[in-house]
Amino acid sequence: MLQAFIPRESEPGETRVAATPETVKKLIAAGLAIAIERGAGERASFTDAAYTAAGATIVADRKTGLAAADLVLQVQPPRDAGEQPKAGAALVAFLYPAARRDLIRRFAEGNVTTFAMELIPRISRAQQMDALSSQSNIAGYKAVLLAGDHLGKLMPMLMTAAGTITPARVVILGAGVAGLQAIATARRLGALVEVSDIRPAVKEQVESLGAKFIEVAVKQDAEDKGGYAKEASAEYKAAQAAALAKKVADADIVICTALIPGKPAPKLLPAAMVQAMRPGSVIVDLAAEQGGNCELTKPGETSVTANGVTILAAKNVPALVPVHASDMYAKNLVFFVKHLLKGGALNIDRNDEITAGCLVTHGGQVVHAPTAALLTQGVAS
Repeated sequence: MLQAFIPRESEPGETRVAATPETVKKLIAAGLAIAIERGAGERASFTDAAYTAAGATIVADRKTGLAAADLVLQVQPPRDAGEQPKAGAALVAFLYPAARRDLIRRFAEGNVTTFAMELIPRISRAQQMDALSSQSNIAGYKAVLLAGDHLGKLMPMLMTAAGTITPARVVILGAGVAGLQAIATARRLGALVEVSDIRPAVKEQVESLGAKFIEVAVKQDAEDKGGYAKEASAEYKAAQAAALAKKVADADIVICTALIPGKPAPKLLPAAMVQAMRPGSVIVDLAAEQGGNCELTKPGETSVTANGVTILAAKNVPALVPVHASDMYAKNLVFFVKHLLKGGALNIDRNDEITAGCLVTHGGQVVHAPTAALLTQGVAS
């Protein structure tokens, strides 16, 4: 029987866990034996007793769990060699190999098969495995709550005996999964929402949620075949900045969600634009881990500019909602593991689009072509 192990996450600030009692039952039903490190779920409110009741075995330490595991399921990858799965085992986690090349090299040298959940292709049959989308949904929701908590105003319009309170104005940059959830959440709270995105195709989705789409005079097809945004032209960027300037200056909240896969986050909020915002305004930069959409963002920090604008740049926003973030991620993992299983063993079919798309190391080699190319060039992480 395939032995799977879920360790307690060791990355600082990581509160999520890769399995819940519910998903443990599903993995066992799929033919796996499940071991969980003691306390692995406590930061997400899942007790060892609940895991045991679901059929898992609780192990006292990571070393014991790793020694017996054929498959290791995590949120973040191991931090050092002592936390690495044994030779011949497989690891599934968020890896971001382009930014962690030394780690990927170590996995290959240790003959660990690794799958990066963020590299699962955006195709219809992989939707239930799409952990990037599930976690972005969480981040988009939480970003609005964080902004509201730091804003010295109420979100909705209120008619009171003391007079009318006008609704907060929110500008959202990027209408991907996180952006769309941010729109829906801000609208539920009664804010007026305007949205900028370089993909004209998302306009209908934006308007269906009750927000206004910020039009740019210069048109460009800035969507790749996977539905993600791609790099815009210099002409478009200039036109977009002009269209955004007044909207941002009038905004109470700006939420940044714009990302380009495999590249640093585009700088959409230059310092001059931030300096034109009113004192007390709030920016939440969900792109902070990739450098941020705002020029003044300090990744991982909350800062206040000279003109009184608060910039929130938390690096791991889904970890602020650990119960549902863990629940959604763990379900993504169940669908992915079931996809890999065949006859009670892991089937590494490199002709399968899903498997090949997220397979990073296998058979002692780096098989993810872009990462292999970086390592060949000798680029250090």
